[in-house]
Amino acid sequence: MKKILILLAAAGGLGLAACDVDQTKNAQLPDVDVDVNSTGGQLPEFNVTPPEVSVGTENKTVQVPDVDVKVPAENAQ
Repeated sequence: MKKILILLAAAGGLGLAACDVDQTKNAQLPDVDVDVNSTGGQLPEFNVTPPEVSVGTENKTVQVPDVDVKVPAENAQ
């Protein structure tokens, strides 16, 4: 189980490392007062450019072994 979690974390990190991320807006904390009236903050904005992935198909012939299945008779004793 531990190995699976490590592999998933590594695959996720590799996927994120392939992206190009540019921050387009800085974060800003809200102005908070003891009064109920406060002005909201601002979350940062990012432009993310994912990597280009080419996906295609091709036909292949795969050799499959012959399998003989012997089913026993129902009333065999």
